[in-house]
Amino acid sequence: MRAGLVSAGFLVLGLVGCDSADVGQTAPGAPDVEIAATESIPAYSAEAFFQTTSFTLADSAGFAFSADGSKILAPSDASGVFNAITLAADGSVTPLTESTTDAHFAETFFPEDDRILVTADQGGNELNHIYVRELDGTLKDLTPGEEVKAQFAGWREDHQVFYVSTNERDPSSFDLYAYNVDDYARELIYENPGFQLSGISPDGRWVALDKPLTSANSDIYLVDLAAAAPEPMLITEHEGNIAYGTYGFDAQSEKLIYATNEHGEFNQAWTYTPESGEKAPLIEADWDVSFVFDSPSGRYRVHAINADALTELTITDNETGEAVSLPGVPEGELGQIRFSRDETRIAFGANTDTSPFNLYLTTLGEPATRLTNALNPEINERHLVTATIERFESFDDLVIPGVLYKPKQASAETPVPAIVLVHGGPGGQSTRGYSALIQHLVNHGYAIYAANNRGSSGYGKTFFHMDDRRHGEEDLKDIVAAGDYLRGLDWVDAEKVGVMGGSYGGFMTAAALTFHPDAFEVGVNIFGVTNWVRTLESIPPWWGAFRDALYDEMGDPATDGERHRRISPLFHAENITKPMLVVQGANDPRVLQVESDELVAALEKNGVPVEYVVFPDEGHGFLRRENRITASNAYVAFLNKYLKGEE
Repeated sequence: MRAGLVSAGFLVLGLVGCDSADVGQTAPGAPDVEIAATESIPAYSAEAFFQTTSFTLADSAGFAFSADGSKILAPSDASGVFNAITLAADGSVTPLTESTTDAHFAETFFPEDDRILVTADQGGNELNHIYVRELDGTLKDLTPGEEVKAQFAGWREDHQVFYVSTNERDPSSFDLYAYNVDDYARELIYENPGFQLSGISPDGRWVALDKPLTSANSDIYLVDLAAAAPEPMLITEHEGNIAYGTYGFDAQSEKLIYATNEHGEFNQAWTYTPESGEKAPLIEADWDVSFVFDSPSGRYRVHAINADALTELTITDNETGEAVSLPGVPEGELGQIRFSRDETRIAFGANTDTSPFNLYLTTLGEPATRLTNALNPEINERHLVTATIERFESFDDLVIPGVLYKPKQASAETPVPAIVLVHGGPGGQSTRGYSALIQHLVNHGYAIYAANNRGSSGYGKTFFHMDDRRHGEEDLKDIVAAGDYLRGLDWVDAEKVGVMGGSYGGFMTAAALTFHPDAFEVGVNIFGVTNWVRTLESIPPWWGAFRDALYDEMGDPATDGERHRRISPLFHAENITKPMLVVQGANDPRVLQVESDELVAALEKNGVPVEYVVFPDEGHGFLRRENRITASNAYVAFLNKYLKGEE
């Protein structure tokens, strides 16, 4: 069972790596092969980079292998839009959905036949519904309703029931339903009073609930559905600021596996036994434990550590205590581990900075077989760049980490322009891993430094909370200092440094050009907040319990409106003098289009060069390949014109 049945993220869509609760997000990367001085590096098109095919595997709470074991369920954007497919052991593909508009993500096979569950929203509005694809290929909406948001939540271990959470009763609360495997008749098994559903035990008895109290303080509750009157029971009673969160339950439904930073700077994995109340450490490390889960029988345990933006994944055989090796896999990221029903085979993914996420299949103890070829064969991987982790001292001597991509043609003799890339958040993290967007920019001669400013996750709770209620202040100064760091590199053109970011990073981009107008030459603002007062007042209702914690971190608009106005670029747009590109999805429920509309209008009034791209069929992030290509072309064209100075 995965942690977090209902995602309550804010502006955390990132531009680096990938996002999944159980995906190792980063990779040490393949060796960065030296290019001979006589070898020219072609400037590949955005179309070439985005012909890279994105693959993932079915949900960790479901079945990725078909009942007969012959097929693996995966979402893929090979058609240009994410759709559900199956892969055979020889890599052959069978499409299961064929949407040309809305992304359809495969969730799970049914236990005894080839029916599947998929999820899709409408044009990026994040109101996901759950559909069953029948054996004849037809799709049936199991969660109808105009304002309904739903999520697949797993299977009961007897395979007679699957779980779905929806907010149809109360837009701010997700109730838990059990669906019959045969006729889809459903029963409300838990009416949620406003917590975050975060796990269900395999036997269906226990429900875990997370409750954020502040950005630094949270609790876990358990509900015993076998009780006559199921009520949430607090299992993390504590004093002070301690964060707790659910990873999931063990395979035997005997223990809850949870995260806590009670014992140091980083999240450790602990267990809680409901029958006895006993707590015990499970995994301790000098970095955050990213995720932990058991194989269906409990024979194997999978966990990962977020080690300095590099995910280190381990599969342990619980019978022997030994780590499981996966021969035949290239050095790099391993993630999305999915076991076959009998646990003799594993499907998984692997990538590096220069190679996209490919899917593999292995029989335990034997060399793995690669099932996919995600990188466009038009691109020579030797021409792509492996990142390094680099640090600098900020304005107050705080050490800031980041991910640096140096173009192969860059040198002291031929310095290149550079971009500070700001991740989403607040509280996101730039990690390593293949990014078509980043490699496209680097290939066209731009150095990229993906800064992890104070307030980023992954570097301990003290670092994470340094920007609480100070967003757009010290964290913004870190981004300005990152620009100064780049100007100090002898292979960077000190007169040509820009800033770029998506979501919260878009806000930081606009804020940098507003409040530090001489710090950067240009900015690329991708659906960034410009008016915090409006954004915080228009939080979607399904965020529910997360809203109070967000208000604790960002400030409540009812009482902190003055500060929100002070840090909002829109109210100070007269200060902006440098060119800006703004990119926006019309259906974005987190950063409304009006945010970008008004900023663009203000810049036009100022006579500042501004370009604006709006996608009518996207939300908070761009899922259609054609739109990602258009956006990436717009980034390069804008930077070529206003940063490189090319006509």
